[in-house]
Amino acid sequence: MATTEPYERGFDEQHGRTIPADDCPECDGHLRTDGGETRCSECGLVVDACRVDRRGPRTFDEDDTDRRRTGAPLTEARHDRGLSTKIGHTTDGKGNQLPDRKQRQLGRLRREHTRAKWRSKAERNLAHGCTEIARLVGALGLDHDDREQASSLFRSAQQADLLRGRSIEAFAAAAVYAVCRCTEVTRTLGEVAAVAQVDRERVTNAYDVLNDELGLPAPPQRPRAFIPALASAMDVPARTESHARALAERAWAAGESIGPHPAGFAAGCLAVACRDHGVDIVQQDLASEADVAPVTVRTHRDTVEADRADWPR
Repeated sequence: MATTEPYERGFDEQHGRTIPADDCPECDGHLRTDGGETRCSECGLVVDACRVDRRGPRTFDEDDTDRRRTGAPLTEARHDRGLSTKIGHTTDGKGNQLPDRKQRQLGRLRREHTRAKWRSKAERNLAHGCTEIARLVGALGLDHDDREQASSLFRSAQQADLLRGRSIEAFAAAAVYAVCRCTEVTRTLGEVAAVAQVDRERVTNAYDVLNDELGLPAPPQRPRAFIPALASAMDVPARTESHARALAERAWAAGESIGPHPAGFAAGCLAVACRDHGVDIVQQDLASEADVAPVTVRTHRDTVEADRADWPR
């Protein structure tokens, strides 16, 4: 419940008068304090607010609780979970220029810190994998949460000794693709392999190892999810895109699209929708956007045209 508490009198320099304790300096409303915040009940002006203590909970000697202060949140995207130390170069924490002697001393400290940064070869490989995952996530336009999950999956693969004799770059790309599959993000294997530093075959092999050994909960991909990106790339009208989504959803309900390449089947549905609405589209360009062969688009297009009459509506 909101309560009114005494507030210090202030001086209004514009009008040259003292502001009463419970009067708003901007209007005729009254000040009310609720939850540590003093604001006007009429205009909503915040006059005073309590400061947040970010140092952590207070503890005493007789308590059995942990007395460590809170800091930056831990992250899986760094090999040390974000607990490493970074040594500056030419300025201090306030931005002041450091003298030359201090800069040389910091240079020596950075050199020794770099030499002692890795406790083992496995930790160095983990850092390399996390860096590669960060590059892939940025190239694919994924979220920070996807980067966290991919780094955690890469860490699990290293702990399971799956990286022995295999490429770190391939497993980093496979971890990113696995996260896309598990979170239903519409990124094909070809899109991930296109920005990876290894070829598609090695990424595929690494993903198969992750899926078999770790048991990834990857659901089947729905072709409907790939239609908006294809329609946008081919500049298809919204009415045609909606028709293609309806065809893909009917095919999924009938079990027709379970098994084929989801992006290829989505391209086939979009080709049928364009033909129904009289929209000109180049099949080669559509297949290139879906990362499949043109014959795949033709096959799925013919399947949709032949079987859609029997699909549930």
